[in-house]
Amino acid sequence: MVKRKRFQAAAALGAALLLAVSACSQGSTTKQPEAGSSQSSGPAHIKIAYQQWGPGVVMKNFLTGVKSEYEAAHPGSQVEIVPVVASENDYYTKIQLMMRSPNTAPDIVYEDTFLINSDITAGYLRPLDDYIKNWDQWSQFEDTAKGAARGQDGKTYGIPDGTDTRALWYNKQIFQKAGLPADWHPKTWDDVLSAARTIKQKVPGVIPFNMYSGKPMGEASAMQGFEMLLYGTKDTLYNYDQKKWVVGSQGFKDSLNFVKTVFSEGLAPSPKDALSPNMGSKVGTELLPQQKLAIDLDGSWIYGNWLKSGAKPWPQWSTVLGQTAMPTQDGGGKGKVSLSGGWTWAIPAKSKNPDAAWDFIKTLQTQKNAAKYATDGAQIAVRKDVAADAAYKSSSASTQFFTDLVSVTVYRPALPEYPKVSNEIITAMESVMTGQSSPDDAAKNYDQAVEGIVGGKDKTTTQSTGQ
Repeated sequence: MVKRKRFQAAAALGAALLLAVSACSQGSTTKQPEAGSSQSSGPAHIKIAYQQWGPGVVMKNFLTGVKSEYEAAHPGSQVEIVPVVASENDYYTKIQLMMRSPNTAPDIVYEDTFLINSDITAGYLRPLDDYIKNWDQWSQFEDTAKGAARGQDGKTYGIPDGTDTRALWYNKQIFQKAGLPADWHPKTWDDVLSAARTIKQKVPGVIPFNMYSGKPMGEASAMQGFEMLLYGTKDTLYNYDQKKWVVGSQGFKDSLNFVKTVFSEGLAPSPKDALSPNMGSKVGTELLPQQKLAIDLDGSWIYGNWLKSGAKPWPQWSTVLGQTAMPTQDGGGKGKVSLSGGWTWAIPAKSKNPDAAWDFIKTLQTQKNAAKYATDGAQIAVRKDVAADAAYKSSSASTQFFTDLVSVTVYRPALPEYPKVSNEIITAMESVMTGQSSPDDAAKNYDQAVEGIVGGKDKTTTQSTGQ
């Protein structure tokens, strides 16, 4: 945690310096050049920034292939691939620093959809509507994916490259040793905890259950950890009818109690291990393929690690592992829950070559290239023609299961305040998992923090209707 604080201090200093240099060009009121008015003409030098963390090379290989295709079709042009080596939250900080100045802004950035509205508010992103209106491929994208890339102003700020869902992965061989069914379908949280407790008792040396929790894992903790619990209760983060953030909910406390249970009973990895920024990579490349983890609450994409093109090829994964939906708290509602997110290719407001950047994005998102990344990157397709592609549909034994979860999926509030609210969620999780706070105290601290983030108590509600 000391290292992280040092990074944050350095980031703050860097931000201050950048603000001093470019104060006249900051803010969401920055006048952006119109589409078609790149500063350079003819062959362009395009910089494309993406996150590189852990041993995976799928994105690197994909971008390298598209770079070759683009440069061959645009003689004299040069595409510079800029890997931002950082864990998830540090990646967000680094690209925001890069986008502040024309001197450091990439021409294309890989943007998580949950950040779009906050980055629009900060003036970091360029609307793409003038490009999209002349693009005959936009109609191939699913409406839900388009919505995830749309700002509160109704404009589109990114081109989606895939989506995802979340569920429970479990090891059938470990279940057999524990006397549990290979075809497992828990109906409540208690069913999940019961299976984990049985595994702890009967299969020593195996971690019974993993859920991401705490600050180092960032949004993975908030979304595929906590929110997969919360949205299985009767409560939510945001009331869309009242347009207010929800505080004081029993579901929030119950979700923190689940976190307390799995860590205090030793059903989860030790807090020391769980609070590593490498935990996501470790789960995918070590714990699951080495059969040291029985149940993992995780994303649809994780099997990408085990493909021939992945970080840890594991041909047996489809027979060793099963997938089942995360149940709601007591089996009520739809009986199961999933959350969906996704990433987009966006053009920073201070890109020096936006037109060339758009041309490159179009190359990234041809049907052929989109199908390749959806397959190699273990994504749920957002293009209709890719979703109908026979090779894509047969690319993984789990593709249909995770695609079917879209029918029950929930999306995070796409609001500028969400990233800060998310940070308070993971702060509450960490305080509970380490025993520093009770669930009730952590929930109370969260409520107070949210009131400050959203601008006062009148912007909050205790009612969770209007999901």
